[in-house]
Amino acid sequence: MMARIYGKRIVLREYQEEDFRYMRKWVNDPEVTDYLSDVFLYPHSMHTSEEFLSFMMEGKNEKTKGFVIGDMQSGKYLGQIDLFGIDWKNRCAEIGIVIGNRENLNKGYGREAITLLLDFAFNRMNLHRVELEVYDYNQRAYRCYKSCGFQEEGRQREGIFHKGKYRDKIRMGILKEEFRASLKEN
Repeated sequence: MMARIYGKRIVLREYQEEDFRYMRKWVNDPEVTDYLSDVFLYPHSMHTSEEFLSFMMEGKNEKTKGFVIGDMQSGKYLGQIDLFGIDWKNRCAEIGIVIGNRENLNKGYGREAITLLLDFAFNRMNLHRVELEVYDYNQRAYRCYKSCGFQEEGRQREGIFHKGKYRDKIRMGILKEEFRASLKEN
């Protein structure tokens, strides 16, 4: 079992069977999934969700590690944050995050989870860089990533077709030293 990481209001904890019902609430909700990767373009079956949860609970894949974002007091599922595509030679990984219940948006849970995960990635896993992809229409996430120290590194112009028009994919990244410097500023 992976260590738990405690923040001020949340805990990053291991995936548990009880998380399944919370995951199923958002996994086919277009108001949530429209902002996520094309993995969510088609409906997710119960079986697909069960397979993902089992995969994360087993924790055997060295290229993917993840946490549930849980409420500090109850541990109740708020969302999830994962590192995937972990490249141990080049010391980098990509981050994916979702806050599963729309009622929990704009409360700072995502920012706190990202900060905790970056601290873990840089200071426990000894990664050098963490990167992500965000769509230009997801301004809430873009602002959150910027406030966590991520820098825009490039755009794939009109790289995604969304709701009848082409939109940009934005690549963002943060280096270990940039993260350390951002901690000193705050």
